[in-house]
Amino acid sequence: MRQNIGKYYQVSTLQALALGFSKSVVTVEELLKHGDMGLGTFEDVDGEMIVLDGRCFRAQNNGDVVFAENDRGVPFASVCCFQAQRIEALGEMSSIEQLKSWLTLRIEEDFGLNSMYAVRIDGQFPVVDARSESGTKAHHVTLKDALSVTQKAFMFENIKGSLVCVYYPDYMDGINAAGWHLHFLSEDKKHGGHVFDISLKQGSASFCRITSVEIRIPDTPAFDTYALKGASKDEIKSVEQGKHQHE
Repeated sequence: MRQNIGKYYQVSTLQALALGFSKSVVTVEELLKHGDMGLGTFEDVDGEMIVLDGRCFRAQNNGDVVFAENDRGVPFASVCCFQAQRIEALGEMSSIEQLKSWLTLRIEEDFGLNSMYAVRIDGQFPVVDARSESGTKAHHVTLKDALSVTQKAFMFENIKGSLVCVYYPDYMDGINAAGWHLHFLSEDKKHGGHVFDISLKQGSASFCRITSVEIRIPDTPAFDTYALKGASKDEIKSVEQGKHQHE
């Protein structure tokens, strides 16, 4: 049965982040007042954010995870108060594309392709191919260019953990990443990052359908210096799903 109970609280837009607006809009403490699960990044794009069970974690550029301090700045994030509306078992998955297809089919069955979703997947992962990054202080440097310098990729093997999966429909492309965006956090909360590829042995997926979004627009004059429509779809896609070199 379809339920309409979820809301995303989003900080800024992916277009702004892609064009280089990476200054703090809210703090971690403020963000957690609006949701207990989600993903994003930190001021100066200093690490990948995973919000799970009401706690905010920061994946550093070596794949190690630390707690994010309450006063650390957040330039971009999307969080919700997660409530599982349906839970489904997952079998073996050999790639992130196979997993995304499975997820999309599940929400299509729910007549939800034009809604938003938050999905939590807990499981055993033979491989997690991920990335994170260290910060850059430069202004108006595109995220693509910043990541080309600061991004590091890493591989986790035979690891238990959780995927935080955020889905935005195609017509919201640019506000967030259209389709699925996944971050990983290990069960022991020591490893994580932005996910490029995975294999899954088995797991369970909890779905939360989201039917409203509140967007916190930055109120600094610098935000108005960005031509947000200038963020190309190709650039956003390359940031989200781009090729990379393992260190």
